[in-house]
Amino acid sequence: MKSDIHPDYRPVVFKDKLADFAVLSKSTIKTKETIKWEDGEEYPVYYVDISSASHPFYTGKQQFVDSMGRVEKFKKKFSGNYKSLDKKKK
Repeated sequence: MKSDIHPDYRPVVFKDKLADFAVLSKSTIKTKETIKWEDGEEYPVYYVDISSASHPFYTGKQQFVDSMGRVEKFKKKFSGNYKSLDKKKK
């Protein structure tokens, strides 16, 4: 393996800004700050805006959109007499 051509692959802590959640993983991401991890070691930290701990889908706070209203509106708008147009062309 050639030296000085590969990025620095090292342990990095990804910490959620909104929730008290962090995970230690390996990455090549560049960081400026460090944080003390549970094992007592200091690791580079990268702050994320959203994670599984704060995402509405995983926390159960997701609101569903009224899709039935949209489907009915679409059908009403495009429910013309397409069959009668096909017969006229023939």
